[in-house]
Amino acid sequence: MGAYATTGMQMMATRPCIPACRQMLGPTSALSAFGRAICTRTGFASSSKATSAGPLVSLNRKRVVVRAMSQRGAQGLPIDLTGKRAFIAGVADDNGYGWAISKALAAAGAEILVGTWVPALNIFETSLRRGKFDESRKLPDGSLMEIAKVYPLDAVYDTPEDVPEDVKANKRYAGASNWTVKEVAETVKNDFGSIDILVHSLANGPEVTKPLLETSRRGYLAAISASSYSYVSLLQHFLPIMNPGGASISLTYIASERIIPGYGGGMSSAKAALESSCLRSRSKRQNQSEHNISRSIGKPSSKSHWIYREDDRVFLCQCTTPEGIIGR
Repeated sequence: MGAYATTGMQMMATRPCIPACRQMLGPTSALSAFGRAICTRTGFASSSKATSAGPLVSLNRKRVVVRAMSQRGAQGLPIDLTGKRAFIAGVADDNGYGWAISKALAAAGAEILVGTWVPALNIFETSLRRGKFDESRKLPDGSLMEIAKVYPLDAVYDTPEDVPEDVKANKRYAGASNWTVKEVAETVKNDFGSIDILVHSLANGPEVTKPLLETSRRGYLAAISASSYSYVSLLQHFLPIMNPGGASISLTYIASERIIPGYGGGMSSAKAALESSCLRSRSKRQNQSEHNISRSIGKPSSKSHWIYREDDRVFLCQCTTPEGIIGR
């Protein structure tokens, strides 16, 4: 999803699911805020408290300023997730937000399950098996993050009936099975019974570099489907197997509220829809909570470096982050 692992920045966290005055967060620091949020809502054991910085915009919005993780990485969430199980949708390498979130949760004691885009599955599993990710798997205590199971996942399709014949016949999907959202949820239930944390860390905009008025209907709807409705689908199928007191998290971006040059193709609309979906679908049953975190403009990956020039990224961060610091 054009996601980047970032550290070394001050960030701002808001009440669960309310995208307040949209500062932008790096994944490890953002997870600290998320840890505090789910600690408050679920009763998980916490080892520290966040500091209130007073009201932001209105009395109903509170800001919590959390100091940066060190350049060497997260020191672990201020929460004990031992015995909890997390499913992170959108982990295909060791360079994205999904990976960074997985590490933060693992460092806090959670059991990690990941959903990997089907065409990237073989490369990801091979790299994991051959130790290519061992350096980036290191946790604060020196151990390596363990992934209990990797599931093939394409969150654009809810059920097997939704998959077009050309996709079924595509060689990139050959040999994979049970990879629609419904099938993955059922397989996780059969394998583990339940989860406690659900993370939506995936998005796609095939025409992201096009201005809105040059975006085709197909490209626009594809961005909405992959980047927004995929979260709705995950909630539909995973909430029934989420334990009482569980929590879900999705990643948004400041383009949902402001014009960001180069972030087109319907992606800004998709992020706005994602936030709206989170607000409208908050589950009151069994004290399950939902959280929406705005990510920063981090170090670009090989697939997305062309979206912003370096000077544009620096300028945007100066305008939209608390201290004008770009994620690294």
